[in-house]
Amino acid sequence: MGWLDRVDDQVDALTRARALQEASRSAESYVLLERVIRTTNDPAARADAMVQRLSALINLGRTAEYTRAIEEASAAVRDLAEPYLHGHLNALAALAAHHQGALDRCVTHLVRAARALGAVEDPDRDTAWGWHDLAMAYSYLSFHGYALGAIERARQLGLTAGIPEETFAAPGIRLRNAVALDHNGDSDGCLRVLRDVAADLARFVRSGRAGRLRPSSLAAYGYAAARQAALGDQLETDRKTEPARLISHGGDSARARDMRQLGQVCLAVADGRPIEAVTRLDTIHVSNETLGAAEPARLRSIALACAGDHPAAHRADRLAFRLAAQRNDRLRDVYIDGIAARIDHEEMRREAARFEGEALTDPLTGLPNRRRLERYITAVVRRGERVVIGVCDLDGFKAVNTRHGHHSGDLVLQRISGVINRVMRRGDFVARYGGDEFVVVLPDTGMTEAAEVARRIEAAVRLEDWESLVPGTPVGVSIGFAEVSGGGLRDALSVAFEQADREMLRAKSRPRAS
Repeated sequence: MGWLDRVDDQVDALTRARALQEASRSAESYVLLERVIRTTNDPAARADAMVQRLSALINLGRTAEYTRAIEEASAAVRDLAEPYLHGHLNALAALAAHHQGALDRCVTHLVRAARALGAVEDPDRDTAWGWHDLAMAYSYLSFHGYALGAIERARQLGLTAGIPEETFAAPGIRLRNAVALDHNGDSDGCLRVLRDVAADLARFVRSGRAGRLRPSSLAAYGYAAARQAALGDQLETDRKTEPARLISHGGDSARARDMRQLGQVCLAVADGRPIEAVTRLDTIHVSNETLGAAEPARLRSIALACAGDHPAAHRADRLAFRLAAQRNDRLRDVYIDGIAARIDHEEMRREAARFEGEALTDPLTGLPNRRRLERYITAVVRRGERVVIGVCDLDGFKAVNTRHGHHSGDLVLQRISGVINRVMRRGDFVARYGGDEFVVVLPDTGMTEAAEVARRIEAAVRLEDWESLVPGTPVGVSIGFAEVSGGGLRDALSVAFEQADREMLRAKSRPRAS
């Protein structure tokens, strides 16, 4: 059952408002949502309308209204135990916080959004859109790697919910990734990404699905093509893929308007009118969030170089590089990890406080220790619940201690504990069993679901940036699961641990994909 199935009032209006925003008609959606907020007595309908209203305001660029809209939406959502709403609200609040220059608050919202959306037990169409908006927030804030991961999550959930692939094509995410490469001096890398974006559009055109692309996506495809042409690529276009036509789409979206103005600059350069391009840049104002603060300066450099004014082009290029450096992706990725670790620590500290006076917490990782694990499993099994136990053993940990020392080994254990804890489902239990071994307990779960949890843990560990923490020593994880069943409690637990340990050793011995 999806989120809207639990809303009792004005569901048709809320569904219509969603459709309007998907069609880049946010002004109409806003009017409809205001009417719902004024007339509904259903807390769920009111909360949904307020979250949607914040989305509409962001799409329209009505920045003066962000703070009030966030406060009202937060108050409406606070008492509803619905992870989707909390996740979607935090994703939108991150965009607003960034616009206000509150980077710490912005990143905290991003982390909370990812956790809330990841905790949705029955993901549906709305959850897919929540991940989509989180991906957009990551992308606008220059967290390109996180954006690509979130939009893939949205695409997979969307396909399951019957949303066509092209709905979550999200060319704007890869477009912002491409221009960021160019801002940092990698024009060849930029062109490679832009060509991939063009190939995707061509694929949708060939299959007859281009007509189902969202207006905002069409505008992004248009700008990607115009930017490619400005860098000197010869485009092969027809009526459906003509950049000037594509950038005219986007409805009332503020970011689409920005891309339309910058796209006209790119096309002027590509058409051999660089002075006109410079003049256009002098008269337009675009948001830094749309394509990065460096984009106007970089386009000015390209135009001046085409006009033969190479000293001025060099000055503009240096300005673009300085502006891009202020949004250094690596620094911000580390910042996200830091905020996540802080939230992990706060949550673990609150959990440990419930058992004050008892030594139930591992002091290094903040996770429950072996004693707490045993008490927890005993309580769950006594209640007659179905339980699966997973043993997680680190791969490469000995090499970390040998090459980098035990302090680095401790940092890896702390990082692993946060990674595992972040990808678990609501209600799952994670503990440090000892050394480099962790145990996860999955209540009311079968082996098929356990295999999916194992896949998520392995993927999260694999995608972690170990190279920056312990260079030259990759870290992985091997996992084995077993069910607690049969016999007396102590015997059942012993058998399950032995079986899980054997499965973990088998996983460790299997060859890994390169």
